[in-house]
Amino acid sequence: MISRRHIRLKVMQSLYTFKSKKDQSILNGEKDMLKHIEDISKLQIVIISFLLFLFRHAQNFFEENKSKFLPKDEDINPNLRFIDNSFYKFFFKNKTHISMYEKYSFFWNDNDHDIIRKIFMEIIKSDLYIKFLNDREVSDEKDIKFFNNILNDIILNNKILHHILEENSIYWIDDLPFVATIIMGNFKNQKVIIPKSVFKNQSDKKFAKDLFKLTIKNDLSYEKIIIEKAKNWDLDRIAIMDQIMIKMAFCEILNMSELPVKVSLNEYIEISKYYSTSKSKMFINGLIDSAIKDFNKQNKINKVGRGLM
Repeated sequence: MISRRHIRLKVMQSLYTFKSKKDQSILNGEKDMLKHIEDISKLQIVIISFLLFLFRHAQNFFEENKSKFLPKDEDINPNLRFIDNSFYKFFFKNKTHISMYEKYSFFWNDNDHDIIRKIFMEIIKSDLYIKFLNDREVSDEKDIKFFNNILNDIILNNKILHHILEENSIYWIDDLPFVATIIMGNFKNQKVIIPKSVFKNQSDKKFAKDLFKLTIKNDLSYEKIIIEKAKNWDLDRIAIMDQIMIKMAFCEILNMSELPVKVSLNEYIEISKYYSTSKSKMFINGLIDSAIKDFNKQNKINKVGRGLM
């Protein structure tokens, strides 16, 4: 299930898109945002479908090598640990699941990228693969570690894969680490879970919708605060994404009565580490912190519960 931080990232991306679509209504923007968030489940299926076709390609590769004109010993008697392991046995033992994954074959087969073969060749040339084959100890833990490494270090880092995924959704690249965690979690728990909704509960969904709508509705008032606080900066010099992050932080602090101020501040500091420069990160931190002091003096922060200030 999606975390609050990931929700913030998706809201931030959606606000950025909304800002570029000047004629879009808030309601339609909200619908688009919710669709992009729920599409994380689709991305999970797409990535598992990639693993299925990678597995099938590997099977064919090892079989075809046996038919070489002058096969080597390793061609005739290959080490099949890459396809004969607990990871593949777990994910591809259910025919219903396989049928679901096969529906997304067009991602990998209906283009000229030859992505399956290219990534497979990259894998079998890697130190990770060689070490895995040479390891005499066979266990689920070893399989988990190996597939977690090739998934994160090789497959999900591939630029061609990114290009293919971005043709479907520009937001999916940022979701890949989260989806990898879900896939490996399914394997560890020995249960394939494709959730109907990626939200943990209705409260998280409401949080996403409120954060999106209220940030837009209060855009001008939040912009005035930024201009006032950034006296040595023209607004045009502040990156759009930085402005959005700051406005979202203001929105949480001033409107989300159940969220501690420190939580909101720390969350946007963390997000800025990945979406802003080092100077911007310091700027965002300082500006939000200064605004919080003013909000407190003006009694604008109303939190419900002890210790939320």
